[in-house]
Amino acid sequence: MNFSLYPLRRASWLAALILAVGGLSACSDEAAKAQSFAPVEIDRSTSCELDGMLLIDYPGPKAQVHYAGQDRPVFFCDTVELFNSLLAGEQVRPVRMVYVQDMGQADWEHPEGHWIDAKTATYVVGSKRHGSMGTTIASFAQKADAEKFVTEYGGTVYPYDGIKLDMVDLTGGALHDTRM
Repeated sequence: MNFSLYPLRRASWLAALILAVGGLSACSDEAAKAQSFAPVEIDRSTSCELDGMLLIDYPGPKAQVHYAGQDRPVFFCDTVELFNSLLAGEQVRPVRMVYVQDMGQADWEHPEGHWIDAKTATYVVGSKRHGSMGTTIASFAQKADAEKFVTEYGGTVYPYDGIKLDMVDLTGGALHDTRM
């Protein structure tokens, strides 16, 4: 038996062990990062970042943005406000995660839960359905749900990166809201 190979084997095993522990640590770091940017459910006191409106009081899809360096997300009472904020040139905070509600699953009049990654969602612009800011941009996890929505309420289907600043007019809702 050649004893000179044992130190080499021990070094190989030690290296493998270090890599495995490091890999597990990286996995737990990734899991912790994902958990820290998990969607947060709205409650009776959740208000809109832009106008202070209580989200729970209004119909249509809501949104939340997790910014770097902030423990809690900021919320938007309407996807039009979300896109206006994200697409406006003055947005400088690094965005970690954006969620919208899947209106194929959520109740339009009282949307709760059903948060989905905004970047993978499908959107309908120009429908007859109104959200808190008037005409809104409906968000869906499934393109088929968006197409079904268009059949019933009109509008055009877009991917996340198809939404442009000129599509997000903020003058509709506040001017016509009789509950304010």
